[in-house]
Amino acid sequence: MIANVFCSSGIDVNVAMLQESQVYNMTTRQQFCYKNVLIPKWHDVWTRIQIRVNSSKLVRVTQVENEEKLKELEQFSIWNFFSSFLKEKLNDTYVNVGLYSTKTCLKVEIIEEDTQYSVTVTRRFDPKLFLVFFLGLMLFFCGDLLSRSQIFYYSTGMSVGIVASLLIIIFILSKFMPKKSPIYIILVGGWSFSLYLIQLVFKNLQEIWKCYWQYLLGYVLTVGFMSFAVCYKYGPLENERSINLLTWTLQLMGLCLMYSSIQIPHIALAIIIIALCTKNLEYPIHWLYITYRKMCKATEKTVSPRLLTEEEYRIQGEVETRKALEELREYCNSPDCSAWKTISRIQSPKRFADFVEGSYHLTPNEVSVHEQEYGLGSIIAQGESYEDTSSEEEDSHSQYPAITQNNFRT
Repeated sequence: MIANVFCSSGIDVNVAMLQESQVYNMTTRQQFCYKNVLIPKWHDVWTRIQIRVNSSKLVRVTQVENEEKLKELEQFSIWNFFSSFLKEKLNDTYVNVGLYSTKTCLKVEIIEEDTQYSVTVTRRFDPKLFLVFFLGLMLFFCGDLLSRSQIFYYSTGMSVGIVASLLIIIFILSKFMPKKSPIYIILVGGWSFSLYLIQLVFKNLQEIWKCYWQYLLGYVLTVGFMSFAVCYKYGPLENERSINLLTWTLQLMGLCLMYSSIQIPHIALAIIIIALCTKNLEYPIHWLYITYRKMCKATEKTVSPRLLTEEEYRIQGEVETRKALEELREYCNSPDCSAWKTISRIQSPKRFADFVEGSYHLTPNEVSVHEQEYGLGSIIAQGESYEDTSSEEEDSHSQYPAITQNNFRT
């Protein structure tokens, strides 16, 4: 559909209004405008609108915001004259349109005669946007691991060396130049020219690989090896502060990639906030847990510990005494115990040997003295029951107390 747009200067300019999924075949210079009438929804986060200009020969495509800008392109000016030489001439051009952009216009200029070109508008899911979002997600959540990984260190160093080798050479040359040298002007221009070359190479990478794959492969291998040598010389980061700076840089790059890959800004901001909260979720959860424990301790009633009764105290003493004596016998019979060294340190070797063989650990005199002092009952009866079976020992626990005494003085 061709619309006549009336300009303030009184000149009628033919503008073709583009519609989605329609193909417009042209052979002459033409101006186009696309009006986006659809309101973006939540499912359009990775949707891209593109205007494609595919031609048989080279054409020049200029993108502007509205018809008024198209009118200004028709007027002669020095800036338009020089910018026309700087714009790239391609036979396949893609113009990206924002989801919230109401109108986008473009001008197609034919460089050679007998040029045929077609213009189409497409709205579709872009897998590249999803891959960029996934890459940003990985950088954000795995930045702390990547900053400590040697594989990531060497691969990133080699990649930067291959992609930005011209920038690195210019940076090294700038170190050897005097501060007030006029060569700095050339170096600044070299930075801009290098960035332009990098952009141009990436746009035509497929054609370069088809025609000059030998040179491209040699360049990648040579520069990659040199970059690896430089990275190997300096080694991975070891300083904790440097690692933290790299981690924060990777996480910031991840957030930027996530924001740029999502076409709806408020959804992008919401996802970034959720990612930040999820990454640092352990800190508020730990704080809430500590607060909850303190509140529970403040509200709960203090319960005094229950004390043992006299009978429970006596039974516990018997059980622990028997257990300790049995462990002592097992140790004395084990290879870890030096029998000769132990016998040389005690006054009654025979009594020690009898105890190890299973005799009672108290003498009748010691039992009598204990009875007179504490009056706890017949210890001799307990000593006799000590040699009985385990079932008889359980019955005797309720009748006789146990007495722990060091009988072997060093």
